[in-house]
Amino acid sequence: MLLYNITVSIDNAVADEWLEWMKETHIPEVMATTYFIKYQIAKMLTEENDTGGTTYAVQYFCRNMTDFEEFQQDHAPNLVEKHANRYPNQFVTFESLLEIVD
Repeated sequence: MLLYNITVSIDNAVADEWLEWMKETHIPEVMATTYFIKYQIAKMLTEENDTGGTTYAVQYFCRNMTDFEEFQQDHAPNLVEKHANRYPNQFVTFESLLEIVD
């Protein structure tokens, strides 16, 4: 199983609205692609730098690399664009893909 982690630092001015939009709109759209079997959202409690934002890790669990690659090719560009258009210049992201070994 794979864990697709997207760490997002979102501007505090829109952080509450962003979290609501993620829960009600964005994540349901991602899950509707059927490439992921579950997700979770975690809020970072400690940060080394005060960026004026709140940081979250949005994590999606994927069965295998084939599913992940198909999602990246067929769905991710549109979903990323929707996020960028809704929150222009109000966030930074870092993505990682991890293999769950235990």
